[in-house]
Amino acid sequence: MVESSVLADRFEAHRPHLRAVAYRMLGSLAEAEDAVQEAWLRLSRSDVSEVQNLGGWLTTVVGRVCLDALRARTSRREDSLEERLPDPVVTGPDRHDPEAQALLVDSVGLALMVVLDSLAPAERLAFVLHDTFAVPFEDVAQVVGRSTAATKQLAHRARRRVQDAVPPPDPDPGRRRRVVDAFLAASREGDFDGLLTLLDPDVTLSADRGAALGGLSRLRGAAAVAGQALTFARFAYSPEPVLVNGAPGVLSVQDGRPVSLMSLTIRDGVIVAIDILADPDRLSSLLGPTS
Repeated sequence: MVESSVLADRFEAHRPHLRAVAYRMLGSLAEAEDAVQEAWLRLSRSDVSEVQNLGGWLTTVVGRVCLDALRARTSRREDSLEERLPDPVVTGPDRHDPEAQALLVDSVGLALMVVLDSLAPAERLAFVLHDTFAVPFEDVAQVVGRSTAATKQLAHRARRRVQDAVPPPDPDPGRRRRVVDAFLAASREGDFDGLLTLLDPDVTLSADRGAALGGLSRLRGAAAVAGQALTFARFAYSPEPVLVNGAPGVLSVQDGRPVSLMSLTIRDGVIVAIDILADPDRLSSLLGPTS
């Protein structure tokens, strides 16, 4: 048996990677941490002296834990019809958080997380483990309880959904930020026509106000989203530029408390998706006081 202190040290070395896996699987920072802790409990009860690749072993354990959690969540949602945006990871000039940065090793945008939430649990696991973290299909198949060929089909379906729904973002961060600044300026000035020039004709907007205020709502189309942006601008207190899952975003603050967080996905100089978390209680839980 491996000594417990040595095992704990080895586990801690893998913790950032495991949290990144669990976050992509679950879209919840708290649930991701719980999944990683469950992996530690399973490791501490196991004899891994013959395991050659501890990181791979732990990754598949986290995958199993997350798959069980997703299946349970799917059952609950079928009963409650509850939907919400995934937890955002907020970074920026004044938010240097090494743990947050470790979650975003491949800058997984919030728009991608929204699409991952729409996948079936096994599809999500196959896509995340293989396409994002290069786990061999043979190992993924053992987690989902399917043949290797069937597991490849799961990943293929998920990959197609992601590619169809999440366009690759503009690679120039300076250009993306200029589009965001122009969007905010047009919103503040009530410039409806100016907003239309910044929005893709098929732009989507997802706004999560929390269960008490109606939950998650969605809009599609430049005119509808521009109208909503003008309404949003009236409630945008003290906007602060941030990065939301590596993409340009805006955090609005009132009396030191976050009240809304907006993430924008930009391609070819126009906005193709906007995701807004406007549940103050959830934002306070995720971000804490901002001053």
